[in-house]
Amino acid sequence: MIDLAAVYSREIGGNILTLAASGWTYAFTFVLYDYETESLWYPNITENKLECISGFYEGKSLKVVSSVKRSNWKKWKTSNPDTKWLLTN
Repeated sequence: MIDLAAVYSREIGGNILTLAASGWTYAFTFVLYDYETESLWYPNITENKLECISGFYEGKSLKVVSSVKRSNWKKWKTSNPDTKWLLTN
């Protein structure tokens, strides 16, 4: 698997998609699918988009809306001091 963290828009053509892991991988990364059309979506890192590779939306893409940055707990807690920690038994 590649080192990828991204947030994509789920809106396409006025419709909102529900995305989930397909259980498939391609070129060492995950492939998503949408519940609405069962189309398959692949993260195109080079062009910074989520690309439909099979199904109803084939050839269309969803844009990245923001990026997620790596952090550690110390940095996170410093930047977000009101963060609550959930402990389980």
